[in-house]
Amino acid sequence: MHPNAEIVAKALLDQGATGAVVELPDSARTAQAAAEQLGCEVGAIANSLVFDADGAPLLVMTSGAHRVDTAKVAALVGAAKVRRASPEFVREATGQPIGGVAPLGHPAPIRTLVDVWLERYDRVWAAGGHPHTVFPTSYEELLRITGGTAAEVE
Repeated sequence: MHPNAEIVAKALLDQGATGAVVELPDSARTAQAAAEQLGCEVGAIANSLVFDADGAPLLVMTSGAHRVDTAKVAALVGAAKVRRASPEFVREATGQPIGGVAPLGHPAPIRTLVDVWLERYDRVWAAGGHPHTVFPTSYEELLRITGGTAAEVE
């Protein structure tokens, strides 16, 4: 298993999460690619999107069926501007590459919003720290293990 995925697996264990990191045969850099490999709806993929909120990292866990409304998110977190983070910013904040960012296992805690749309699914899938890894979880568990805030982000 990739070292990033091992970090995420340990973080899941430490948080008492119910799911384990699974390696996929192909890269799952997009929600559609992950859904196809897992045989689930694209909406059940919990995308981990890192944004630059006035210079601070902000993780938005959104349904793969949605686009994040950055103006709405900025208002929610009290930021003047929220924009997609650069690959370098993402790696510095999370230790993980875009396309494989997990909701946990980062060098330091990151403020997190969790899309309320994900509550519609009994099981959601999140990235496991590398583009070839994912893990199953639930909306409630995702809120708990990330310390995230439920939010409408679309």
